[in-house]
Amino acid sequence: MEAYLDNSATTRALDSVQEIVARVMREDYGNPSSRHKKGMEAERYIKEARSVIARTMKVQDKEILFTSGGTESNNMALFGAAMANQRAGKHIISTRIEHASVYQPLACLEQLGFAVTYLDVDREGHIRLQELEEAIRPDTILVSVMYVNNEIGAVQPVEEIGRVIKERNPRILFHVDGIQAYGKYEIRPKRQGIDLLSVSGHKLHGPKGVGFLYIHEKAKVKPLLYGGGQQKDMRSGTENVPGVAGLGVAAREMYTDFSERIRRMRELKDFFIDRLEEIPGTVVNSQRGEKGAPQIISASFQGVRSEVLLHALEERGIYVSSGSACSSNHPAISGTLMAVGVKRELLDSTLRFSLGIYNTREQLDYTIEALKELLPVLRRYQRG
Repeated sequence: MEAYLDNSATTRALDSVQEIVARVMREDYGNPSSRHKKGMEAERYIKEARSVIARTMKVQDKEILFTSGGTESNNMALFGAAMANQRAGKHIISTRIEHASVYQPLACLEQLGFAVTYLDVDREGHIRLQELEEAIRPDTILVSVMYVNNEIGAVQPVEEIGRVIKERNPRILFHVDGIQAYGKYEIRPKRQGIDLLSVSGHKLHGPKGVGFLYIHEKAKVKPLLYGGGQQKDMRSGTENVPGVAGLGVAAREMYTDFSERIRRMRELKDFFIDRLEEIPGTVVNSQRGEKGAPQIISASFQGVRSEVLLHALEERGIYVSSGSACSSNHPAISGTLMAVGVKRELLDSTLRFSLGIYNTREQLDYTIEALKELLPVLRRYQRG
């Protein structure tokens, strides 16, 4: 049996996504900026995908900007907003558990003269609204908070955060990294006070190399890329038509029968947590039920290094992650795990299991049985 439990790193593309991507590459391969029929056919795919995505969030089509994925969307939100609004101030607020594609741009902005306040989180990974309110200054121009943490699945109270920000100063932009949230939550930027929202296609059974940034029509953001003026001068470069078409199909399918799909995923997550807690020396770092994201389970296994356990599971056809996949080539102790107070001896003994629409209870049972067999052997080996 094979059990792919690394869906927060990437997902298997839906069959319908594979089909439309292949069709666009094979048949409707025109440049959407071209004036002839082939170009117009390509442009139609972009318009349709933009409309589908906008409807999933009840926003306007013109507020959806296609990018190469989550990293570019986060970078554009941060650099674009900072550069466009720096006359109003140079203070930014974020948290200590952001993805590298947020905290590294913030570090760069600090070198450029911006000041960044990093909010602490509690043991469940949530910021404290009072600390956010106290951190807002007259020169604050941007707040960036991750909707769903990619390592432990902590879900921030986004609507409450948006309310605090806008009550203090309606001109402060609120950026949300929604990469692990879109497709798992019904996101309503207008109601939640979100001005900028980053999304990546391959996290929701769409193609790699494509994503989008929602930009509120009144938000001031500077482009990162200049050139041919595509997407109303906001992102120059020929659009990735196959990827955009595939992303549109993935978005439509993930928000069809949405409630039932998420209910099933939550049932699997809670079942898996219950089974994990049967295993001696195991600490689950994610919350059950509505308090945590439906797809992410973080667990620490006392006395076994995460990389050793990861490869032992791989030999059984079970695929998991030992941290954020985007940082897997540069192993380091997780800032998120430290921020939520995971014991020092467990920091390098933690795996992330993440679910997608293709996972089954049988796969989870298989994974539990493998863990029960492997852990005693590996613990004896490492003690020796």
